[in-house]
Amino acid sequence: MSELGHNDAATMYEKAAEELARAAEHLRTAARHMREREVPRACAHAFAAQGHVANHQDQVTAAAKLHAAKSTP
Repeated sequence: MSELGHNDAATMYEKAAEELARAAEHLRTAARHMREREVPRACAHAFAAQGHVANHQDQVTAAAKLHAAKSTP
């Protein structure tokens, strides 16, 4: 993994936050569909939310790996 500057790291964190925001939107939609008893649609949005959380985790893991490579024990 290449070395990132502060701006690059900040952009990475913003993208990770955007993934969580998308997950939250999907979960709100899932809740609405569940209240309307549209279970398959609710589950589809809940599943999409989990995908965004996984993308977020991947991005944070990449940042942690970069930090681990540069840190001194």
